Amino acid sequence: MKKIILSIIILFFFSPKGITHIGHYKSFNYLEYELFRNNKLIGYHKYDFLRENNILNVKSEVNFKITKLGVDLYKYYAESNEIYKNNAFFQFSSKTNQNKKEKYVKINIDSNLNELIIDGSSYKGNASIDSIVGTWWNHEIVKAKKQISAISGRIIEQTVTFIGKEEIKLGDKTFNTLHFNFKSSDETLPDSKKLNTDIWYDETSMLWVKAAFDKTGYWEYRLKTYK
Repeated sequence: MKKIILSIIILFFFSPKGITHIGHYKSFNYLEYELFRNNKLIGYHKYDFLRENNILNVKSEVNFKITKLGVDLYKYYAESNEIYKNNAFFQFSSKTNQNKKEKYVKINIDSNLNELIIDGSSYKGNASIDSIVGTWWNHEIVKAKKQISAISGRIIEQTVTFIGKEEIKLGDKTFNTLHFNFKSSDETLPDSKKLNTDIWYDETSMLWVKAAFDKTGYWEYRLKTYK
């Protein structure tokens, strides 16, 4: 019975009739998240939503570093550009410096084949049109069977489980959220490649509120500012 109730909730909140896809975010212009590792603030992730006529351009910047005794052990910086036309995905590109290792991905649509064309540091080739870039701000990712790494273009088959409704308090704000878990469908992957991330979305606005995962430490993205 519980599974049936959860399925109904997912269908209600994430069906095309309930959500106007990217258009649902028309009231947001800026999102900023604080990034924590083992409950210590180490960096930020920012999104700017730029609109012109029927085009939405989502620019993202991620910056963090892990230090010990004043020494930088790990540094990470990434920029990305995600473009939508008429509320539909059109193009994505990113460049990442992961502890001095350069990674990239470019994603375009082949309208003749109705497929995505990926040129990335980990994968070059085609992907089904219903795959989605793993940038988390877009709640449509809960319906996708595959996500594409926003860092390297790697295709990740995923299983999404709705955990339940939860109240999340961040600073002086309280959010009523929908909690989802994302896991790699392929259990044969090495642990370093497996996806196992929890995501919380505000149940009214579908705003991404929080993310958490455990990999060489406990990591959290916490919403700091939105406007």
